[in-house]
Amino acid sequence: MGGAGLTELMERRDRFDIVALVMPLAADRGKMRAFAEEPGLRIVWGDLTCYEDVLQCVNGADIVLHPAALISPAADHHPAAARAVNVGSIENIVRAIKAQPDPDAVRLVNIGSVAMTGDRLYPIHVGRTGDPLKPSIFDAYACSKIDAELVVAESGLRQWVSCRQTFIAVPNTMALMDPIMFHQPLDTCIEFCTAADSGRLLANACEDNIPDEFWRRFYNIGGGAGARVTYLELMSRVFGALGMDQPQDFMERNWFALRNFHCHWFEDSGVLNDYLDFQRTDLDAWIQSIIDGSPWYVTAPRKTPMRHLMSTRLAKAAIRRWMMAPLACNTPDSTQYWLKHQLPGRISAFFTDLESWEAIPRHWDNIRRSDFNEYQRLDHGYDESQPSGQLSVGSMQQAARFRGGECLSQAMDKGDLGHKLQWRCWRGHEFEMTANTVLKGGHWCPECSPHKIGWNYDEEASHNPFFAQVWYPNHDPSEANHYASDCYKDLAHVKKCT
Repeated sequence: MGGAGLTELMERRDRFDIVALVMPLAADRGKMRAFAEEPGLRIVWGDLTCYEDVLQCVNGADIVLHPAALISPAADHHPAAARAVNVGSIENIVRAIKAQPDPDAVRLVNIGSVAMTGDRLYPIHVGRTGDPLKPSIFDAYACSKIDAELVVAESGLRQWVSCRQTFIAVPNTMALMDPIMFHQPLDTCIEFCTAADSGRLLANACEDNIPDEFWRRFYNIGGGAGARVTYLELMSRVFGALGMDQPQDFMERNWFALRNFHCHWFEDSGVLNDYLDFQRTDLDAWIQSIIDGSPWYVTAPRKTPMRHLMSTRLAKAAIRRWMMAPLACNTPDSTQYWLKHQLPGRISAFFTDLESWEAIPRHWDNIRRSDFNEYQRLDHGYDESQPSGQLSVGSMQQAARFRGGECLSQAMDKGDLGHKLQWRCWRGHEFEMTANTVLKGGHWCPECSPHKIGWNYDEEASHNPFFAQVWYPNHDPSEANHYASDCYKDLAHVKKCT
């Protein structure tokens, strides 16, 4: 997203002077070589976790764009590094903005993640900002992005937004080949956004026509109705474009998890597009970009010898054995590896139990492919028909009760959602947070974060009706869960095997 944003901004150098903070690594130096001598761009070789490097970029800036992150699967293998990068970077950015002569004049665009809301399978497969935040079990990346967004929302800056990025669709689909592709259920609903559209979003956020009402809000990034697919449909279209027929020709259905990933469709992705006008690419256009960027033998007619060879039974068997099966079975990140080595936390999180995995049919003909237009809209715990400017402390107290806690503040100026209030969660943690962050962002007690207390989601759902809406649709209250109290316990085995 950052690279696409830079490419888009380079076309607007008549209006912008650009400063790019880039890691001084060989790969990054190679990527930036094409831009090195271009006028209107200053490259700062540095590290987001170093405040002085960040300050050097922010000094004199009117707008700060922050799409950088350490993402999964690397973030899940190195959770401490993920927190250092994802949380530490935004702490440095906010600190640097506040060090400017007029911090209120500086605009900050933070990029969050759809991973923050965790898996949202049918019937809660359509979401909106303000829904509960529920990082999937063992998702260290999502936990760090939640805390990073909290830093932004509670910073006190006047001009900030946090835009939660969805799956970024790129033409080079081979870059997505990783065991994590099997962590996702086949009936997951995905509203993707291409890299080019994401870059356009960043650049358009820098223009002067952005109204004041745009700021101090949370948004979902998505490609719109034309970019909504299920995971199975997405794979089928991509494989077909590459001349590989259907996923079932190369993979087993029970290689895919039954739950505990992320992505959903957005009820409100059009809100951000109304401001930034970035949605250009639907599913057909993205598939065409894959074809356009593929070798000649992929785009040639099927009767072409090379294309015909790719579609033979022998070729399919080779792709299955040498490409797909190792990703699904042979690494510590593989779903079948967890089953073979009987990792109870992973099995419980992604499959419920061994019996549920064994019950997965061998065939692919009854996977849910219904319309999906009907969905269960989540309750945010207060009267949303009231304009934000009319919300009072009574609304805050109602919302807190729906979260199993209390709003300890007895008064607030009507409609002042940016004022920090005092809250208490059901565990007794007291914390300070703006009404905007709670009601519009879906945040709640930071002390109950999984990276602090573990994945106690069953316990949380039993006390917190707001959270229960995203937990009970695919978790039975009587289910025997085996999530570690130490949220990264299973990773000790993964690291040892690695």
